[in-house]
Amino acid sequence: MIGNQAKKLEELVASNEKKKSKKTRFIAITSGKGGVGKSTISSNLAYVLSLSGLNVGIFDADIGLANLDVMFNVKIKKNILHVLKGEATVADILIPVTRNLILIPGESGDEILKYSDKALFDRFMSEAEVLDKLDVMIIDTGAGIGEHIKMFVDVADDVIVVTVPDPAAITDAYATIKSIATFRDDINLVMNQVKSEKEALAVYEKIKKVALANIGGDLDLKFMGKINNDAKVSSCVKQRALFSAVHPSSGVYKDIEGIANKINNNLERNVLVTPSESGLSGLFKRLVKHF
Repeated sequence: MIGNQAKKLEELVASNEKKKSKKTRFIAITSGKGGVGKSTISSNLAYVLSLSGLNVGIFDADIGLANLDVMFNVKIKKNILHVLKGEATVADILIPVTRNLILIPGESGDEILKYSDKALFDRFMSEAEVLDKLDVMIIDTGAGIGEHIKMFVDVADDVIVVTVPDPAAITDAYATIKSIATFRDDINLVMNQVKSEKEALAVYEKIKKVALANIGGDLDLKFMGKINNDAKVSSCVKQRALFSAVHPSSGVYKDIEGIANKINNNLERNVLVTPSESGLSGLFKRLVKHF
């Protein structure tokens, strides 16, 4: 049954294949456990990237525990599952956060298998073209190493694992890295709630040493950046506000800006990539290949 659905979805995607004006860079942000600030980093990173003039989308791929609506202080009525059911249009679910930033309420990836009706899928892919001008799509996944999380991580161009300098969180981050390393070698690490760059690098080096010893030499684990432990961050979360918007002159803003600059550099290095996968439709073209 699943094989037939997968084949049908791939045929639908092929029939909708078009040359796009640009290639969206998909960035999956994940963590080994909850409570390490993954969604806080995802939302603030998306916002700072949008300030640089990029067209940014942030896709909430953890709808069961969705909290991006809290981060952006918006109300979500329907998500992508309603679109696939034919109960809403893509335009209905999109939530503009700023001029260059759009929130896309998501759903667990395996749900798309249930909606392979050609008419609905044709309409969905056509409507999704409204997002084809996205330069970057942040995919805020759930925590842990579940199958649907692995799927989003696998289709992304970049993967960022978020952790904090807590023994339990570090252990879970290592387990996540080990799991991801079974299907891709390139992984980025962001240290959150650290005292300093020195502490962040020390934890990163510890994780990298253990990972290389137990996973293998093909692993390319990079240090993507750090966010210092700052009361401004937790205060903004309680106020349903972005710390990068409220405190643009703070040290934590400079921290998130440093991570955004690395993503911008990756975009510039890939400027000559042949455009083929854009926006939400591009993401779904990648996802259906997993079924």
